[in-house]
Amino acid sequence: MAVRLGRAAPRAADPEAEALRRFRSFAATALIRGEDATPSLEGLRLNERRLSALLAAWTDAAVEIAAGRFDGELPKKLDPLSERFRLAVRSTGSGRRARGTPRTTRRAVAAAIDRVSDAFLAIDVDSGEIVDGNPAAGSLFGVKRDALLGLPAMSFIPNEHQDAWWTQLDALCEGDDNRRFRAPMLDTRGKPIHVDASITRFATRGRTLALLLMRATPSQADLERSGVQARPTVGGQGVGDEPGVASPAASPSLPRSGPSR
Repeated sequence: MAVRLGRAAPRAADPEAEALRRFRSFAATALIRGEDATPSLEGLRLNERRLSALLAAWTDAAVEIAAGRFDGELPKKLDPLSERFRLAVRSTGSGRRARGTPRTTRRAVAAAIDRVSDAFLAIDVDSGEIVDGNPAAGSLFGVKRDALLGLPAMSFIPNEHQDAWWTQLDALCEGDDNRRFRAPMLDTRGKPIHVDASITRFATRGRTLALLLMRATPSQADLERSGVQARPTVGGQGVGDEPGVASPAASPSLPRSGPSR
């Protein structure tokens, strides 16, 4: 599973990692011993959406590893078990708190963001954690969207460029409502990707979010190989001359303001 998820894999101390260990025990008890156990989730504060994506990745990996066993019926046997585990998470107090109260307006906004072709992430500027995203973001980083939730955004930034990204987030905290820049990132396998980005400040529920829209753009090396001249950047290095984060020339392909919530 770690190979599938790469940088999006849960860390050993994450509650989702512990939940996967408990699901493995739950599934083994049902499949090997034939016992109808009850999922144990006591003491875990889980992100239901992220756990659901991780369960899907775990199930796919288990089916690959156990190819030929269980008479090829393992997917059919695991699907109801994983669904039962999801229902147990959904019914716990921690699961309900993580989801919050359903709201028609919030669902409508989320559905609209899901249809946006550009990759979208909402990042808590204090912790740097990814709190929301859209399917395009999952495609950009090579993993299901929900598997990104709760991860440090800096997991997808090369070490030498993380200071420049923190500079962008700090500028939002200081009241700069909208910033545009070009920057390198990494997908879940560590492969470099380059993006044109628009980042907007949004304050909600006592915290500030950075709403990030991204569109993959060819790297300088790709452009040189194809014989295409790169677009100029503004001010050499870009906004504030932060190293590694360059501001692209004005382009109609990216909006100047992020989505509102």
